[in-house]
Amino acid sequence: MGGDNKLANYIEDLWTKGFKLKDEEVQFIYFGKKFTGAPDWKVIYALKLTLQFQHTFNRSFYVSLLELLVKESIKTKREANDLLTEKGFT
Repeated sequence: MGGDNKLANYIEDLWTKGFKLKDEEVQFIYFGKKFTGAPDWKVIYALKLTLQFQHTFNRSFYVSLLELLVKESIKTKREANDLLTEKGFT
């Protein structure tokens, strides 16, 4: 399975749980992935936190998180959690 399947599966899982992203939001999620060159896990992490903190899909918040994760060369979810704690997110 390719990397895109993980992101697609996550978005589909959101759909089955009742959180239905609009087509343009899904396109923007993939745009952010391509724009930043982020791997699926970072995209999913940024999307999950965006929905958790914003209670909706907020494009600028999502891209900001994704850019932060890429800029700081985060390699693991633990590093991502530590960074966000340091930045005051949790």
